[in-house]
Amino acid sequence: MAPAGIHEKVLGRVRALLAKAESTDFPEEAEALTAKAHELMARYAIDQVRVDDGSGPGLHRLPVDPPYPSAKFLLLGGIARANRCEAVWSKHEQVATVIGYPVDVATVELLYTSLLVQATTAMLGHGAKADHRGRSRTKAFRHSFLLAFASRVGQRLAEQTAAAEEEAAVTTGTDLVPLLSVRNAEVSRAVDEAFPRLSRHRVSASSGEGLAAGHAAAERADLGRRGRRLAS
Repeated sequence: MAPAGIHEKVLGRVRALLAKAESTDFPEEAEALTAKAHELMARYAIDQVRVDDGSGPGLHRLPVDPPYPSAKFLLLGGIARANRCEAVWSKHEQVATVIGYPVDVATVELLYTSLLVQATTAMLGHGAKADHRGRSRTKAFRHSFLLAFASRVGQRLAEQTAAAEEEAAVTTGTDLVPLLSVRNAEVSRAVDEAFPRLSRHRVSASSGEGLAAGHAAAERADLGRRGRRLAS
């Protein structure tokens, strides 16, 4: 059964593309497949913005499991912001709540699940790491890798979404700015009502090698369109 707000046919195509992206051993192929999947969902979600079906923002919980939960949440948060949602991490419960309209939340869940698989596969491909004295640096490397991957992929997704919104506004002649502003305000209101007391969580990296490798992996997972928003 398709998540609320998503046509079964669209969802089936997106899931098939992401499954292929996760299974391929070729980064360029994974890049193209993931880009196409997000493009399909971005266009579909924008079409839904112009349709007032009476729905509002909802809350959806996703697990954020160890190891490296802060880096995984950074990935989730970037994907959420790039798709007009917000994510809140309940660290001690090991879950995150994604707040947004149904089609946007479904997009976030699909992309997060797939990109986490792709990031983990790329990370493990680097094997174990040690410093010049033979001490293990694997944990620091992998945490830094995922942080860099999350930051860069979040930015690229936001760029792609912004470009899709601009293209839709031009081709349909619809001023999407006020429609999106209303939705953003409603999502922010839903966050405030559900989580009145929020604090920011800061993350840091201790492996320059891991940061460089994660950034490079995110570049290989380039999601196509270029735009103008930063999600980090």
